[in-house]
Amino acid sequence: MAITFAVAVNDRTIFGNSLLASPCFSGQHEHEILAQENFISAATAFNDAIDRSANDVMVFAHQDVVFPSSWPAQLNQAMEYLKIHDPDWGVLGCWGAAPDQPGVGYIYSNGLGLLGQAFEKPVEVQTLDEVVLILRKSSGLRFDERLPHFHFYGAALCLTAAHRGMKSYVIPALCIHNTQFNLVLPREFYASYKKLKQLWPSSLPIQTSCIRVTRYDIHKYKRQIREGYLKYIRRRTIGATRVTDVNKLLGCLDLCRSS
Repeated sequence: MAITFAVAVNDRTIFGNSLLASPCFSGQHEHEILAQENFISAATAFNDAIDRSANDVMVFAHQDVVFPSSWPAQLNQAMEYLKIHDPDWGVLGCWGAAPDQPGVGYIYSNGLGLLGQAFEKPVEVQTLDEVVLILRKSSGLRFDERLPHFHFYGAALCLTAAHRGMKSYVIPALCIHNTQFNLVLPREFYASYKKLKQLWPSSLPIQTSCIRVTRYDIHKYKRQIREGYLKYIRRRTIGATRVTDVNKLLGCLDLCRSS
């Protein structure tokens, strides 16, 4: 199965040390990789990729994601399962959130280790984390360009799918997020939060993997207070930095899985 991988790129070094160094791209492969650069938002970058994609199955990923060699086969297996149980599925991903559970899936995150637990079949969720999003070009789904910047576009996509009667699922396809773990989020995050809330008032509360979007913003205020403490009292805003050697990450993943 040929897959188009679309990536919003703002740092060629990170892109090269992470996604392009993924074992699933080693040697000859039939996949297409679209590096989307110089776009004002994730939505505009990825809609452009949809228009240019040579394949129906599309994976939208962060530039610092690493895909193991088995990942495409795991995606194919999940799609074969859904072909029987929900052929009209909307969006798939590796990490997401159910209405009452902020973390659903199984993923390795630099600085945090393995998150979640191994599972066998796709699990329905309300929203998916933007680290990896998967859709079919033929579904007609597109990213909402009213949403600014590079946050919450995955949640908005899942809500759009749900509005059309299409479900979103976390699938058992383990990947690595070679992230710089930021303890304090940028202003753009909260601007996107506000816009998502304005666009989907009838869907509140919206549970995402990083915050719960509610009518009265209680969770947002709690997070901002905690961030203020970390920034101005603890003087600590970074939890972990990226690894430049993919083999080290793969070794850490194997060690965690065997322990």
